[in-house]
Amino acid sequence: MYRPPTRTAGTRTARRAVVPFAAAALLAGAVTGVQAPTAQAAGNVVKVTGSQGAWALTVNGAPYQIKGLTWGPSAADAEKYLPDVASMGVNTIRTWGTDASSKPLFDSAAAHGVKVIAGFWLQPGGGPGSGGCVNYLTDTAYKNDMLAEFPKWVDTYKDNPGVLMWNVGNESVLGLQNCYSGDELEKQRDAYTTFVNDITKKIHAVDPNHPVTSTDAWTGAWPYFKKNAPDLDLYAVNSYKEVCGVKSDWEKGGYNKPYIITETGPAGEWEVPDDANGVPQEPADTAKAEGYTKAWDCVTGHKGVALGATMFHYGTEYDFGGIWFNLLPAGERRLSYYSVKKAYKGSTSGDNTPPVISALDVEGNASAVPAGKDLTVTTKATDPDGDTLSYEALLNSNYIDQSKALTSVPVTDLGGGKLRFKAPDKAGVWKIYVKVKDGKGNVGVETRSIRVVPPPVDGTNIALGRPATASSFQTDSTGGCPCPASNAVDGKLDNRWASDWSDPQWLQVDLGASTSFHHVQLTWEAAYAKAYTVQTSDDGTNWRTVQEVKDGDGGIDDFDVQGKGRYVRVNGTQRGTGYGYSLHEFGVYN
Repeated sequence: MYRPPTRTAGTRTARRAVVPFAAAALLAGAVTGVQAPTAQAAGNVVKVTGSQGAWALTVNGAPYQIKGLTWGPSAADAEKYLPDVASMGVNTIRTWGTDASSKPLFDSAAAHGVKVIAGFWLQPGGGPGSGGCVNYLTDTAYKNDMLAEFPKWVDTYKDNPGVLMWNVGNESVLGLQNCYSGDELEKQRDAYTTFVNDITKKIHAVDPNHPVTSTDAWTGAWPYFKKNAPDLDLYAVNSYKEVCGVKSDWEKGGYNKPYIITETGPAGEWEVPDDANGVPQEPADTAKAEGYTKAWDCVTGHKGVALGATMFHYGTEYDFGGIWFNLLPAGERRLSYYSVKKAYKGSTSGDNTPPVISALDVEGNASAVPAGKDLTVTTKATDPDGDTLSYEALLNSNYIDQSKALTSVPVTDLGGGKLRFKAPDKAGVWKIYVKVKDGKGNVGVETRSIRVVPPPVDGTNIALGRPATASSFQTDSTGGCPCPASNAVDGKLDNRWASDWSDPQWLQVDLGASTSFHHVQLTWEAAYAKAYTVQTSDDGTNWRTVQEVKDGDGGIDDFDVQGKGRYVRVNGTQRGTGYGYSLHEFGVYN
């Protein structure tokens, strides 16, 4: 659920999804099939105690500093992972939703000395795409549903010793900017935070023994909570690169409540500079590990006010976001895993730690990689334990089609960390991932972007800049349109011709006079033709087929053909997707 983010000072308009993740693989070396011991049948009394600037969190009267992680696996898998979580020195995990499925998580957490900041999800939490837009001024049905739903689960679990506190909402004060603007946005933010206070009072009435907080994405939400949610026991914020500025924001805001950091870690996609290919430059493994150390130092540096943190993310997802943030994607531990463990004073005795990657270089021009041709990368990696290293290369197309999947590719290992593999055959910016594994359950991961371009063709593109027409083209603003036929013959890969969503459709170019040609190159966007013909004509009416494709798969199609005519066209008869035909470039060469 990633989207390319718009990064503006102090705000985020798009970001990673933060709904609970599902585990993708078992945690290597920490899996146990032992049934969780039955938790004691009495809840804890958790309080925010102290006075202005000298607060503490207490559990049954004893001071409690939150040393936490956000929780990725399913509640049903808690017993597989929580022994490892506890071994890291973690005493708290954070979730985003609480319902009937939560009991195994609470029980297992209690059995392993871990407590849960139990979340309740409110729309439009987490930014765009995370749950729709609610009108908090008028939608009484939604609000009444939540006012009934949340206290029901509080009542169900309030006596479970695994519960630490309740957390109402996630990033909705910021997220509302994706639903409203201007004065209406301000009214909605006031209404939302007032509603959070209504829920807080309901929860306190059911459970006076656990605090209630509310998370947002930036400290700019706190003035709304200060104004409209006086019943919150403490504030909470998700903050990554800017986490060390939270202390200053709190001091300038004149707040009279402590806070916790409910997500933090390395700089996110929305707060790093773009690389040479115009996409966010992912931090190196070493920088990510340092990000957790720095974040914890800044949290603990605000004594008496910052009561701890749940850093992001104890997850095993093995995809775009998982590589950016997870401590153990596919169950393989990274430098960040051990950085958190060290920060929380978990035992490091006997630990075997991951390979350290100091460089990843792409041979040649990483901004002009010919599609489908050999590509060579060189990785410099060392292992602190002297383990034998193995290498894997993977590709991701998120910046082309929003796919988060990583695809392993066949490689030729040239030795010394040098790998050769085929570049993708689809034009656009791809990410390369190189994994370096030590055979002991640890992994180093480094990433680079490459811009894949059509391979060079001998000859002159006689279609370039010539008049082009089509059976149809999209005119609305969706996907960067209008997308006329001329876009397919302008020599640019950042625009396209896009047809209506029906079959058949065609695009033709007028060469001006009858001309011989020997090669055709088609650069498809994600919406491609599965079946089509390349045809030529002298009059634009009577057509001769010079190439037929029945099993197209998109990407870049290169054909050596023998043709002659004034007009050349692509005639699509079967779309490869539910969308129309979408063509970046139509090249005809003599």
